[in-house]
Amino acid sequence: MKTYQYTVMFVFSLLAISCFSQGPMKMNLQDLYKKNEIEVYNRDLTLINEKSYPGIHLSKDYGEGIAWLKDVDFSTGVLEFDVRGEDVKQHSFVGIAFHAQNDSTFEAIYLRPFQFKSDDETLRSHSIQYISLPKFTWQVLRGNFPGKYEQAIDPSPDPNSWVRVRMEITDAMISTYINGEKEPSLVVEKFTPFTHGSVGFYVADTSGGDFANITITKTE
Repeated sequence: MKTYQYTVMFVFSLLAISCFSQGPMKMNLQDLYKKNEIEVYNRDLTLINEKSYPGIHLSKDYGEGIAWLKDVDFSTGVLEFDVRGEDVKQHSFVGIAFHAQNDSTFEAIYLRPFQFKSDDETLRSHSIQYISLPKFTWQVLRGNFPGKYEQAIDPSPDPNSWVRVRMEITDAMISTYINGEKEPSLVVEKFTPFTHGSVGFYVADTSGGDFANITITKTE
């Protein structure tokens, strides 16, 4: 029954996005940074000059860090971007925050690259995670809803390489696809009451990361 319910919600999510979407908005992160249109919280930002990935790097530090895209207000639609972490156990958590109200109140989807290819099936099932801060941390969600808000990624990406993330977000659901796969790696129901807010690249405690090639497609 649960699989059927998620399938129905997933189909309606696709219909909502395809029928009412605006044109995609591609952003060059280096240009935004040079124009002072990225605001960095609790990290240092440097530029990455790699072929096909003109992006930004957020330094490692304690606590959570975010590179906010100024003047971007997002509700529903699609977020697509490239992200790269590293295969360092418990020190690589990289993703994106959205529907943010401030530096500590937001939803996020993030990856744990060091779990991508773990031989332990339980650890591999922690490869991609949803959180809704400040209340619904990963600890709270894992403890109360085991296996619901984090999953494995199949096929498993290279933990040290760029990963393409596509998130389809509706009023009720978030479906996340990895590296162009047709099936989502994670489908979750939203926890937060917030319907819109800021967007920013997210790294968790002791972690840094690389980000590039973001495209935002909003629905009406």
